[in-house]
Amino acid sequence: MLSVIVRSALTKYRGLRLPSQSVVRAMSSSGGPTSPYTTLAISHPVESITHVELHRPEKLNAMNKAFWSEMVDCFNEIAGDADCRVVVVSGAGKIFTAGIDLMDMASDVLQPQGDDTARISWNLRQKIVKYQETFSVIEKCPKPVVVAVHGACIGGGVDLITACDIRLCTQDTWFQVKEVDIGLAADVGTLQRLPKVIGSRSLVNELALTARKMYADEAKSSGLVSRVFPDKEAMISGALEMAGEIAGRSPVAVQGTKINLIYARDHSVAEGLDYMATWNMSMLQTQDVMKSAQAAMEKKSPKTVAFSKL
Repeated sequence: MLSVIVRSALTKYRGLRLPSQSVVRAMSSSGGPTSPYTTLAISHPVESITHVELHRPEKLNAMNKAFWSEMVDCFNEIAGDADCRVVVVSGAGKIFTAGIDLMDMASDVLQPQGDDTARISWNLRQKIVKYQETFSVIEKCPKPVVVAVHGACIGGGVDLITACDIRLCTQDTWFQVKEVDIGLAADVGTLQRLPKVIGSRSLVNELALTARKMYADEAKSSGLVSRVFPDKEAMISGALEMAGEIAGRSPVAVQGTKINLIYARDHSVAEGLDYMATWNMSMLQTQDVMKSAQAAMEKKSPKTVAFSKL
């Protein structure tokens, strides 16, 4: 029903169909999870844009057992969906997420199965690796992912957002690497990705070792987020407008840019350049280059160009 309401309320904007404010409000209060998922609500508010909403508002979007597998299924499907060019992730209810659902996950984490220490350790490691994939799948998805955070982003929420490509938040948002407060080292991405997101190693160490809260202004100044909005409605609208800008470009160019940015982050400059040369020796052989160049010469926006699906 939400998708019908969304499509009927769309308005034209520079050749793309962007949502009106009533649609943005509808997206922020969707009816519930989308089958077959029980923790996620999926919608398509604009052509080529997929909205993934964490949807356990009564539990502050805490991450239960179902969530960890549903995120993998969801983003694997999005990765292969030629109709999707950009993803927007947000949270339903009062906050973005309270992090791991300790009550639901306790048996998995605190009571691993096995006949001896070796087998218990082996099984526990497999579980940890499986949970890591829940957020790594976001990074592996070739479609750019814009995450819109409001209220609070705690524990596993930081793991999630650091795997996204663009991070936005509301003025009232705070972030917390909570794991040391519950007796463990963060193990599904924060300690690996946050140092590469924030320039200051000292600040990362402080946040991870003290579990103190970081508020929106500090998150913006440190580079954790790129924009801060006054409220959730304005943020969702801004996220969709940004996603529309990305979706209006060549998907060959956009997806190639994401893949090479991530590769460059994890390799030397020389390795990144070599990978880029290998990448573009095939990807430059696309009609999208000539189409984009023609639009530029005619002083038209690339969003007016009809690019083939990828």
